[in-house]
Amino acid sequence: MADDVGCCKTEFFLYLVAIVGLVAFAGLMAGLTLGLMSLGLVDLEVLKRSGRPQDRIHAAKILPVVKNQHLLLCTLLIGNSLAMETLPIFLDKIVPPWAAILISVTLILMFGEILPQAVCTRYGLKVGAFMAPFVRVLVLLFFPISYPISKVLDWMLGKGHAVLLRRAELKTFVNFHGNEAGKGGDLTHDETTIIAGALELTEKTAKDAMTPISKAFSLDLEATLNLDTLNAIMNIGHSRVPVYSGNPNNIIGLVLVKNLLAVDPKGSVPLRKMIIRKIPRVSEDMPLYDILNEFQKGHSHLAVVYKDLNAKVDMSKKGKDGQQLEFKDSCRKQRGTETPFKKDDNVVGPHNMKASLELHGSQTATVKNDEGQLIKQSPPPTPAFKKRHRGCSYCILDLENAPIPQFPSNEEVVGVITMEDVIEELLQEEILDETDEYVNIHNRIKVNMHPIQEKASNSISQPSVNGASIAGTATPTSTLSTGPTPTLSISTGTSLPSSPSATNQVSNEDLLKDQ
Repeated sequence: MADDVGCCKTEFFLYLVAIVGLVAFAGLMAGLTLGLMSLGLVDLEVLKRSGRPQDRIHAAKILPVVKNQHLLLCTLLIGNSLAMETLPIFLDKIVPPWAAILISVTLILMFGEILPQAVCTRYGLKVGAFMAPFVRVLVLLFFPISYPISKVLDWMLGKGHAVLLRRAELKTFVNFHGNEAGKGGDLTHDETTIIAGALELTEKTAKDAMTPISKAFSLDLEATLNLDTLNAIMNIGHSRVPVYSGNPNNIIGLVLVKNLLAVDPKGSVPLRKMIIRKIPRVSEDMPLYDILNEFQKGHSHLAVVYKDLNAKVDMSKKGKDGQQLEFKDSCRKQRGTETPFKKDDNVVGPHNMKASLELHGSQTATVKNDEGQLIKQSPPPTPAFKKRHRGCSYCILDLENAPIPQFPSNEEVVGVITMEDVIEELLQEEILDETDEYVNIHNRIKVNMHPIQEKASNSISQPSVNGASIAGTATPTSTLSTGPTPTLSISTGTSLPSSPSATNQVSNEDLLKDQ
């Protein structure tokens, strides 16, 4: 009752100090409950590993305390309940009962709930790190009561697991951190686009990034490398060109354009005499990440995309539901096919010397000179375009000693895909190069990257009276050349105001010779 303790006595002040301590303790428990329980384990791990230096220290102190979430929750709630239930008892000693109830409710609401939770919501990491030793003491103090309750909660609800973001949620989370979202993020547009492209790449397949076979440039195996063919290869601007046999859909290999540098256009060398590499084949449902991983191995940066006509719709066999689709690369060596290296092979003995002489003799020819003497003559040198390439010999099609590869009839070729196509899907932007034109795969738009030849032919500038340069554009006409129109720009050190005839004249024959 209120008459138990008189005002302004020592006992009165002791009760008053106890009331203030209970309110502060209840507010601390309420604030720590909200502040510590709102910190996820994943968030704390991220701050501990890659946060700011001060945040790393705070996260390292809080993480051991928060790891057992049910035990921490029970400890904080037990302490809060004890404080709130004890407060009216002390108030009843110094004030009337109705005042004790009114004051306790007001104090708990203002200083035990609202204010502490607002502060811990804003500075939960700092407050939690500062009060972590005190919380450890409370856990030990209330352990006999809180531990059994926490085990019951673990059995009923399961232990607290780290909540990770799903792929779509993570993409939205990254977009919110972009500076374009206006929420204070510092990620640029390119960074958010690339991250989003990397997250979406696992859901995209080869048919989403391939070039349709009708839009792809390819060469016939029986074609000859004359001037027209080489100009067509030059105009297309690709580093690798698919090679087909008979039907354009029957792609059997590819040729590297850099291997054609030594080819003489006047020689009309057959394409089948060139080094034709094997080309991998992938299903149209193969994920782009798997294709990118195969491209990184260096066997080929170009693959044929096929559609299986006999594919059955079976959930247990579909690639997206767990089936490992095969990257059919015949360049791979099968295990056990390599000839083991023996130390005796390098020893020069009588047997090895004899075999070497026999091999050398089989590669030489014997002819007679004018005096009738037999002279051994070496074979003719190998043409430059047939010299051995650097790389694996099992990646080359042997068309002279082996038949043309045959593929299953149920595999219909629908397109080709390159590593650049996969990178474009990753960047979510087109990679432009110096080629004449390209086709936007998504919008099916043809974009010309080369200046229009008609405008270039009419762009002959008149000589300037006061200028210091004269630019002339020559557009020779040739029935053999299908390449881009060559442009000549001539700069002189002084102006030539006398006559337009001072412009350098270039004949068609000279330009054709240079080409």
